[in-house]
Amino acid sequence: MKLFKMILPLSLSLLLVLSLALTAACTKKSDLNDNAIYVPLRANVKGFDPVHASDVYSTTVIAQVYEGLLKYHYLKRPYEVVPALSETMPVISDKGLTYTFKIKKGVKFHDDPCFSGGKGRDLVAQDFIYAFRRLSDPSTQNDGFWIFDGKIKGLNEWVDALKNKKADYSTPIEGLQAPDDNTLVIKLTQPYYQLLYVLTMPYAFAVPHEAVEKYGSEFLNHPVGTGPFMFDSWVRNSKIVLKKNPNFRNETYPSDGSPGDKEAGLLEDAGKTLPFADKVIFTEIPEDSPRWQNYMKGNFDFAEIPADNFDASIADKKMKPEIAAKGMKLSITSGDDYTYISMNMKDPILGKNKDLRHALSLAHDTNGANIKFNNGHAIAAHGPIPPDISGYEASFVNPYQRLDLEKAKELLKKAGYPGGKGLPELTFEALSDSKNRQAAEFFQQNMAAIGVKVVISSNTWPQFQDKVKNMKAQIFAIAWTADYPDGQDFLQLFYSKNLSPGPNDSNFSNAEYDKLYDKAMLTPPGPERDNLYHKMRDIVVEECPQIFEAHRQFYILSHGWLNNFKFSYMIMDFPKYLKVDPKKRSELKAKL
Repeated sequence: MKLFKMILPLSLSLLLVLSLALTAACTKKSDLNDNAIYVPLRANVKGFDPVHASDVYSTTVIAQVYEGLLKYHYLKRPYEVVPALSETMPVISDKGLTYTFKIKKGVKFHDDPCFSGGKGRDLVAQDFIYAFRRLSDPSTQNDGFWIFDGKIKGLNEWVDALKNKKADYSTPIEGLQAPDDNTLVIKLTQPYYQLLYVLTMPYAFAVPHEAVEKYGSEFLNHPVGTGPFMFDSWVRNSKIVLKKNPNFRNETYPSDGSPGDKEAGLLEDAGKTLPFADKVIFTEIPEDSPRWQNYMKGNFDFAEIPADNFDASIADKKMKPEIAAKGMKLSITSGDDYTYISMNMKDPILGKNKDLRHALSLAHDTNGANIKFNNGHAIAAHGPIPPDISGYEASFVNPYQRLDLEKAKELLKKAGYPGGKGLPELTFEALSDSKNRQAAEFFQQNMAAIGVKVVISSNTWPQFQDKVKNMKAQIFAIAWTADYPDGQDFLQLFYSKNLSPGPNDSNFSNAEYDKLYDKAMLTPPGPERDNLYHKMRDIVVEECPQIFEAHRQFYILSHGWLNNFKFSYMIMDFPKYLKVDPKKRSELKAKL
């Protein structure tokens, strides 16, 4: 650098100094005007079509563009369902079999060339009927028909007729009616106590038929909704930019919340118009290290603390002084989830050998995995239902959720593979980022302790999803996060009608389980239903299609310039509530 200065012509040197000064001034001015929300994503987004909203990363983006009849109150815990595109909560009649919704008037779809004159038209009740049809149409290869399958009068019959080309989208469906543009009537075949919950999910969001018809297969990459943000750009596997919807309806920040929210400053913007940000910028970074480094440089407004950086950031559930000095805030939140290692029950080796599955479960060091990958702050999962979700039983102990190598070897011998002899190599499908690779290697080492050989196959997130959804994965690790606060959302992962590409990725099928599941679906919330949930859990534990690992707790840091941050994976439309202080962002960034 010293030599460079010596030989640089004077005029060019002055020009460079002036240029750097102007750049610094522009950057500072830019920071002061930047009220965008910068969000990191831990995996690559598949696309923006609500019928394919099967993973938390895609749904996080989809939920900014599209909306449904209902949503969750941003601040209240326990979670409370409130109106979104519905004017009020529905009128429920006919002994709980008919739900009548009044659609908000004046809600418009985003301006887009698919509409006449490029101007977004008004939302009408038929848009929901169209969206529900698309979700049920087998040709869309959707992931979410399970939320309506067998629940709405005439819907399954329409699906069958559609398959046989004896129906189309104009064919009436008894259980989906729109008496006028602002009234939607849903008629059920039987009581469905989870209906209000599933209507908060992206699967049930309103979709305009004009966009689907115009963009065809490209609709996946060209979202058109009614949400607070609209599509701007997407560099695949890199960055997604959404811009503020100038025609967003008059929605305001909540004026009430949970105990402690006011003291935490979460009600200071009560009654103010949403959204606050001009843009939401999502960056897809699967690797923990670069994602964390970007957060620490101020490139993201918040981030989960990775396992490798936990001890340097947290002590006794509090931020270390050097972190707090940077003006950051700590949120500790339940994941409302469980992590597990799934064994494909359609696999000819694993699916027919319960003793083998028990042996693998007892050989896996779940406590060691918790310490290694969750810094020991996750709760051991003895079944699929997490704490604080209906049906959870804190006192239950899973006899196969423990490390017992001697018992594992005994069961492996009983399975016909003493010391692993005669057992073909098992394939573990893993994601290609370093953390998931390490977790796969940890499982591989655990199995080697009893003589079981495991080979690891690395995948991108779309590749992983493709293998799982097409029953091509033999063993794989994944997590299920609550769509809604009911144990049924987790127990439906084992229902035989939900086999892949549905949510039953283990491809588990058990007649007694299905019988209990069907009965539970007709039972209102309460002790009787909880008892049915426990019986179903017991069957799953004994049959062991999964190795249960942990219910996670997330330690999330946010920068001091970010306001109204109350994170939950269930509340997917959270960016519209977030508010940035650009001046404070500029000041605090200088300290990073």
